[in-house]
Amino acid sequence: MKLAINGFGRIGRTILRQILALPADSNIEVALINDIAPLETCAYLFQYDSTFGPYVGTVDVDETGLIVDERSIPMTQSSDLAQVDLTGVDVLLDCTGIARSSDVARRGLQAGAAKVLISGPSPAAEVTIVVGANEDSLGDARIVSNASCTTNALAPLLKQVDQIAGVHSAHMTTIHCYTNSQPMVDAPRGDLARSRAGALSMVPTTSSATHLIDVVLPHLAGRISGAAVRVPTASVSAIDLVATLEQEMGLEDFQAELHRAADTSPVLGWATMPLVSTDLRARPESLVIAGTETRLAGQNQVRVFGWYDNEWGFSARMLDVARLMSRV
Repeated sequence: MKLAINGFGRIGRTILRQILALPADSNIEVALINDIAPLETCAYLFQYDSTFGPYVGTVDVDETGLIVDERSIPMTQSSDLAQVDLTGVDVLLDCTGIARSSDVARRGLQAGAAKVLISGPSPAAEVTIVVGANEDSLGDARIVSNASCTTNALAPLLKQVDQIAGVHSAHMTTIHCYTNSQPMVDAPRGDLARSRAGALSMVPTTSSATHLIDVVLPHLAGRISGAAVRVPTASVSAIDLVATLEQEMGLEDFQAELHRAADTSPVLGWATMPLVSTDLRARPESLVIAGTETRLAGQNQVRVFGWYDNEWGFSARMLDVARLMSRV
């Protein structure tokens, strides 16, 4: 599978780290990276990462692009992707965060890529896919959204809970680390609360996952609400889900069924130790359920808590969906 990465920010760099860690026979080639930042800056930020630590191999540059562990990866610095030659690329991973309109999303196709996978919600996508929830809906779509990190954490969990006991209604709170959408010091933003310094306060705000669940799991549309609290940590977020079940279940039975579902899921994990957020850094699962945190009120209201590395896990799902797209 031949991939290209457009946008070498947090997700683009994390995806490259994961690709480079794959076995030699993984059959994934990074044909090109495009980013408007200077080549030397891209190399520096890839080599020295404040969240995941320094890259363990060698990173260098030449006139054509990056050289990582003696592996040459061409780089371009074009603000118009349509001007870049992507002939032969199976999937373009658009990690710019700006592919929200059809004309922008299609530039990868115009440049020669067979398909485009967008690293976030996008109304320009033909379909939104979350592995573990609705990957069977992929079809032959050429422009696909990988949803959001929180949707990737929530949707597989909701699907399993619904299969175990039926979800009548639910509310999700994501306790989310700060991101680049928040300022380091107080500065104007569209959302007044998000105008405050992200590393100094807990900030109540919204989550795109609330809308995306309706798209990914349409049979639950209108039954799931959600909100976010941005917290002053640099990585790893959490899901706190309270659901009213359609079937009455005892706590032990529910825990056993959920544990069994996590063990057989390709994207869910299970933890029994009393972990804290830093313990989950660089975990590839979409969500690691904290089994001992499960609670039951009465016979049909359940609380489930889980952790997710909103960058590493999401990037792992980008690669999973790209593999699915390249096989269609």
